[in-house]
Amino acid sequence: MRSKSDLPVEEINQLLEPGYMSIETGYYRLPNGYMHVRVLTRMPRCKGKMVDWWFGYIKDTETYKMWHPKDHLFFEWDDKWSPGHYIGASHTVEELVGGQLLKVRIHFYDPAESFDGPRFEKAKVGAAICARVYNLQGVPDGHLIHFVRDTDFGCEMRSRFWLFQAPDIAGLGMMTHCMQEMGNLADFLPDLYAKENKSRYK
Repeated sequence: MRSKSDLPVEEINQLLEPGYMSIETGYYRLPNGYMHVRVLTRMPRCKGKMVDWWFGYIKDTETYKMWHPKDHLFFEWDDKWSPGHYIGASHTVEELVGGQLLKVRIHFYDPAESFDGPRFEKAKVGAAICARVYNLQGVPDGHLIHFVRDTDFGCEMRSRFWLFQAPDIAGLGMMTHCMQEMGNLADFLPDLYAKENKSRYK
């Protein structure tokens, strides 16, 4: 019988359950061969709506570098993106992950394709960022989800990555990179959101 910790993409609705899973930060090989990475980031003063806003706010390499000044090297949207609207769009990024240069295209899709949307309110879901990852030749390379749950202190992000063709060392690299970039985001997002949304910030 498969352990609940072996979370394949088709079972992501387990994230809607209360509490936490046995592994919330770590990486390991799934029975299907995928490298699976999990990262829990607590984000005081943030809410899920701010995280969702951030993904539509990033517009160029300069903005992308705010997220991780050292490892983020290049960023560009395709013509499906418009300010504030990222679902259905793709961006191409170049970044260092575990010291290795990664060049991928990330396509964002509606979380309703994977999640049981009617359960979001009860689960206090503030945002669910879902994307498929491709190499620059268009070959599927992975899948990612940033699942954000609102809390009394702010919110918490439970990131999940499924890497299709990845050595074990890539798991450590992705886990470390995600911890760093989401930690950075937690630090600057509340003030940035307030600055850019003065008329409606609460």
